[in-house]
Amino acid sequence: MRFVLLGGGVFALSLLVVQGQAGVPSDLPLPVLVVLSAATGVATWWVPRSWWPLAAVGAVGYAWLVMWPPLVISSYYAGLTLSRSRGIVAYLGGCLIVCGISAVVGACQDGLREVMTTNPGNALVMALAMIGLPVAVGLYVRAKREVLAAARERAERLEREQVLRAEQARAQERARIAREMHDVVAHRVSLIVLHAGALEVRTDDDEAVRVAALIGGIGREALANLRDVLGVLRSPRSPDREGALRPPPTLTDLDRLLDQSRSLGITVTRHDEGEVRPVETTVERTAYRVVQEALTNVHKHAGDAGTDVRIRYGPDVLEVEVRNDAPGAPREELPGAGWGLVGLRERVELLGGTLRTSAEDGGGFLVRARIPA
Repeated sequence: MRFVLLGGGVFALSLLVVQGQAGVPSDLPLPVLVVLSAATGVATWWVPRSWWPLAAVGAVGYAWLVMWPPLVISSYYAGLTLSRSRGIVAYLGGCLIVCGISAVVGACQDGLREVMTTNPGNALVMALAMIGLPVAVGLYVRAKREVLAAARERAERLEREQVLRAEQARAQERARIAREMHDVVAHRVSLIVLHAGALEVRTDDDEAVRVAALIGGIGREALANLRDVLGVLRSPRSPDREGALRPPPTLTDLDRLLDQSRSLGITVTRHDEGEVRPVETTVERTAYRVVQEALTNVHKHAGDAGTDVRIRYGPDVLEVEVRNDAPGAPREELPGAGWGLVGLRERVELLGGTLRTSAEDGGGFLVRARIPA
């Protein structure tokens, strides 16, 4: 659209110049002038593809009728696109030839046409205004564009380098964390599994055998999960690694989690309310983690307190509620980082949900999550 408007403007200005300029041959009818002016408009519209047709029309129009508008536009695009040495010199040389032809044609006529083209001062002013100045403007615009393009390329290159450095730093930090987890956590859990297996083989107490088998199973499951986490840390974008990962637990695995707590002597009751239906996998995973963290806190701080787990299916929300009674007999205090509920709240809020934790009047504790489903 921009070049359509520019072509229309050049057509109108060219027609105005050749109609109002003295010295135009009287034998040229108006339709001829309109056709010539229309040719300059069409050539201007074609400039984005090639500006040489406009230069040719401008040369003919200026040499014949001193029609300068197309020559101005073509000179600007010559400075904008031609190389700064040989191409510019060749174009300016061609323009000098056109000006010479125009002077010869003007010398054959009288009036203003002769004064404009044959007088050295007037010819120099016309050449500078219609050719030199547009070429200089085109050169300036091109130089400015090149500077901006170079600055943009440099900024993009620096941004890419910064991203690569950040990715490298993240990869190094992930590798460091993976090494620490493997050397410390995995080693300790492996020792737990080995000792549980030895206890299971050597003892004659049925209850001790059952507990040792439970500890060993939980330890092996923890090692498998830890192995998956270490794989993600070391190669988070590997397709092979993604295919080998175990799917994270969902609500279908909740009963197994509750059975593990029951085997430790805690009375855990599950209640499903509302119309039980499958929900999004991420929602089910988050709900599972809510119950898991709440039961972990019960083990740490509430001894063998009875616990109720409620899964409430609403029309557009899934509610998870874990409520335990007043703490029973104190157990050995287990070490913890203190970030369990903080991370759990972040996990729930990422899905647009809310997490509420509060102490109950009777001494119990409540964990309640509302997750859009």
